[in-house]
Amino acid sequence: MKIPIYDQSGKKIGDHTLNSAIFEASIKESLIQQALLRQLANKRANPAKTKTRGERRGGGRKPFRQKGTGNARAGSRRSPIWRKGGVIFGPTGLENYSKQMPKKQRQQALFSILSSKAKDGKIIALDKYEGEIKTKVFAELISKLPIERDALIVIPEKNEVVQKSAHNIANVKVILANYLNPADLLKYRNLIFLAEALKKVDEIWGAETKKPKNKKTEEQKT
Repeated sequence: MKIPIYDQSGKKIGDHTLNSAIFEASIKESLIQQALLRQLANKRANPAKTKTRGERRGGGRKPFRQKGTGNARAGSRRSPIWRKGGVIFGPTGLENYSKQMPKKQRQQALFSILSSKAKDGKIIALDKYEGEIKTKVFAELISKLPIERDALIVIPEKNEVVQKSAHNIANVKVILANYLNPADLLKYRNLIFLAEALKKVDEIWGAETKKPKNKKTEEQKT
């Protein structure tokens, strides 16, 4: 599969052939959903905390005598049924919401999203971007490219010119190639790869797709 390459002025200068193992993989929606839920769960904070009856103040003395008052029997003001008493089954602040997922399945989910975008024609490449840090100039470049609504710009390594120029543009985000993740890929409709970022993606994941199969499975087949 090929995608168009544009120069810094927004003019098409050629095509780039994508790695078929990464951008033409089978699309598995169940793995995409699982990977997204895992990422959101691992990002989830846990600030909620309630006090049990053992953590509340007071309650050392019986509030009133056992019989003769007409009230229900009570032994402590820290009882959960009393106002300002402890809380039963409340959050402790120690809950762990993290989820696990095998590495190969995470990779397959990432490849599925990239393949889906490539299939829909939502991926383009930018030859390079050089110059001074100017939001206006970068916004003009984005407007010249054939994209709609929003874009995720993938760069190979930290680049102040690109990152700071795009920082204040609405619906545009810059991300490093090795930080590609399901949440960002699904949030932004279009993908703009710097040419070097495509090479970086091949270096990171392309080599793993070419790994030899397990010797045991090969021996069993023979």
